[in-house]
Amino acid sequence: MISPEKIQAVGKEIAILWKDGSESYCPMEKLRANSPSAETKGETDLLGRRIGGSDQTDFSGVQVTGWELVGGYAIQFNFSDGHNTGLFSYELLKELCKE
Repeated sequence: MISPEKIQAVGKEIAILWKDGSESYCPMEKLRANSPSAETKGETDLLGRRIGGSDQTDFSGVQVTGWELVGGYAIQFNFSDGHNTGLFSYELLKELCKE
């Protein structure tokens, strides 16, 4: 997977310049709504039932306040609502920014 060359907050979006020269833009609210964390998505038990998570879908006004690269595979964003536990794989970010 191609890793980020540069990440920047531009208005209400996160812009990512990938090392292959491609660019991705994703609204901050969309990133927050799609956080892959157990806090947001919940976890599944052995029978496939969802445990925990949140049914909240509206994250209007939530901003990205910072980020950190995790290993060579993900970015962890810090959000203005205090959320920071989701690890966004580079693959997930490419998909979210495409939609």
